[in-house]
Formats: sequence, structure tokens, C-alpha cells
Amino acid sequence: MPTPKATLIISVYNNIQFLKSILDSVNRQTYKDFEIIISEDAEHIHIKTFLEEYPFENPWLHLTQEDQGWRKNRALNRAILASSTDYLVFIDGDCLLHPKFMENHLYSAKENLVLGGKRLMLNEKLTDYFLKKPLNPSYINQYLFLNIFHLQKVNMRYAEEGFYINPQSLLGFTTKLRGLRNITGCNMSFSKKAIMDINGFDEDYTLPAIGEDIDLIWRFTQAGYKLGSVRNLAVQYHLYHKKNWVDQDINFQILKEKQMAGNFRCQNGIEKLL
Repeated sequence: MPTPKATLIISVYNNIQFLKSILDSVNRQTYKDFEIIISEDAEHIHIKTFLEEYPFENPWLHLTQEDQGWRKNRALNRAILASSTDYLVFIDGDCLLHPKFMENHLYSAKENLVLGGKRLMLNEKLTDYFLKKPLNPSYINQYLFLNIFHLQKVNMRYAEEGFYINPQSLLGFTTKLRGLRNITGCNMSFSKKAIMDINGFDEDYTLPAIGEDIDLIWRFTQAGYKLGSVRNLAVQYHLYHKKNWVDQDINFQILKEKQMAGNFRCQNGIEKLL
């Protein structure tokens, strides 16, 4: 089963406790042939010190930039340019990975596909539990099976996304039935060629959300790429934290204007075309 060598790009800001747990889950991946880029939208010395002492099992690189507000898209474009491989996997600094996460992104990878997965939103209790102990996906599956009808009451959203399904098992066919309408920036992958074809992330977006995922998919589609799903294959567990959501009216207006202009290759991306 051929799998391309890849780069895992992790977007972070300022949470060492989360970052340690995420890197621990990265170290437990069944597929090992990838490099790691920690893309920090700031330049905190304590993050640098932590990373220099962490026992990485993969080649790694830490990129920083001056903290001037939300500039995640700029940080991601810099990470793309710094990557040394032809395939890129993107996650956020608040999501633990199932051990098969990288394996299944790469197993599903095709030249013309943009892959997207989902995430289980852990509640505060389970987040605290897995920050103190190693992530046990079997325990999570068991917990979900036993509590599936009650999880909304305890702030466990998207519980169905937390089940890992072995694609070689009797239930493997069900993963092919679960499509996607869009991608989520914390769980997506594509070739470097694909993102270069649309000139990377659009740095005109200076607020989180739409510019880091929704904006991408319409541009990928216009460039001739198709959306593929790794739901229940590349499983991800989102650590609970207070919401930092901002109003999306500005982002939606930017998106609308760009879609009306119809230029899938953004002007303010990896290359500055203005």
C-alpha cells in the first residue's frame, strides 16, 4: 500500500499543555514517515523552550512570526513554503489524534482530491482526563457506545465523529457513505501542488474561521479538485476550552466579494499578485 511521505502542519498559539498532549498523540501514530512543522502565530519563548526539550520522534521545525493579531493564514503559507514534502496534513493546536490519523489521510490521498475529516468535541471532564493520561481511543469508542444518546446533555458534540472505523473491517464500507460538503481547517490534507495552484491561504482574512477552510474549498473546486472524506478514518478529538469565536459578518463579506470576482487564485497568498 503505497503512501506518500508527508508534512504534518500544526497551528498553535499559546497553550503548552494542549501542545504536549497533541505531540504525544503524534508520537503514537502508526504511520511514521512524515515531518512536523509547528506553525506558531506568535513567538513565545516558553513555546520555543518546550519544543527544544520535547522528545520528538520525527523531523521537526518550529516557525514563528511577530504577534500582530490573527495572522494564521500567513503562518500557514510560511509553513507550506518550509515543507520538504509533496503532501500536507493540517491540524490545530487543540486536537488530539487517533493513532491511525496520519495513516488514513495518506491511505486515502489522491492527486486530485482535497481530503477533509471532522472532530469529536470533548467535554471538560474528558479533556481533563486525557490531558493527565495518554489518549486511549478504545476507551473513547466504548464511552461513546455507552453514552451516545446522552452526550448532548454533557456538552459532547459531534459524538458520531469520534468513532474510529477500520476500513478493512466489516463496517469499513460505511466510511464511504459519509460525504462532506466542506472542509474544516483542523482536519484536512492535500498535495502541495493543489495548494500552490490556488496560491495558498488568502491573507486578506484577518479573523479566524472562514478564511482558513471555507474559502479554500470553493477555490479548490474552481481549480478542478474534488472533495474526499476521511470521516471516522482520520479521527480527531477536540480539547475543551472557552470559545474564542468572533462574529463572521466581515469574513462572509470578504468571501462573497471574492466569489463574485471568481478568481480562485488569491491575490494575497503565497505569491503577492497585487
